[in-house]
Amino acid sequence: KKRLDLAGPLLAKLFRGIMRRVNTELSNYLKRCVEGNRHFNLAVGIKPGTLSNGLKYSLATGNWGDQKKAASSTAGVSQVLNRYTFASTLSHLRRTNTPIGRDGKLAKPRQLHNTHWGLVCPAETPEGQACGLVKNLSLMCYVSVGSPSEPLIEFMINRGMEVVEEYEPLRYPHATKIFVNGTWVGVHQDPKHLVGQVL
Repeated sequence: KKRLDLAGPLLAKLFRGIMRRVNTELSNYLKRCVEGNRHFNLAVGIKPGTLSNGLKYSLATGNWGDQKKAASSTAGVSQVLNRYTFASTLSHLRRTNTPIGRDGKLAKPRQLHNTHWGLVCPAETPEGQACGLVKNLSLMCYVSVGSPSEPLIEFMINRGMEVVEEYEPLRYPHATKIFVNGTWVGVHQDPKHLVGQVL
């Protein structure tokens, strides 16, 4: 159950922030027009470069967030893609960054956790201060979009899954445990049949 901030949600968050600013500016302009008894012009109310300049600033500098609130923005989010070799490009595309200060001497955030097995490469990490904080996803690892697990659990209950709260180990000692997103949700007598129905 690892969380990663990927390009899509980051761009969506940035776009949402810029659009919120556009809405605020437009409502302020509308108030001024009403108070001054002037004609409302939409082309004047929406500045043409607000959206594009906001996106360009974040992508060009790497400071992710509002240009006017530079102190609260995250630095180093967008980077120039490494194109030295094909392998270095693949490596750069699969790089993850832990947002912790590089100067700290703490060993725990730099070590791989047991749950990283098969997800994070145990060998590929830079030397020096960023060691262990900059990691790389394994070649076969992929990131899925988060979605609620309740519909899947309901689907499996309708297909004969016994909920973990109602499970009696003495009655079904050889039942197969069912995990959804790392959480034990129930057991099933015929797991092969259930897998066939879920897939």
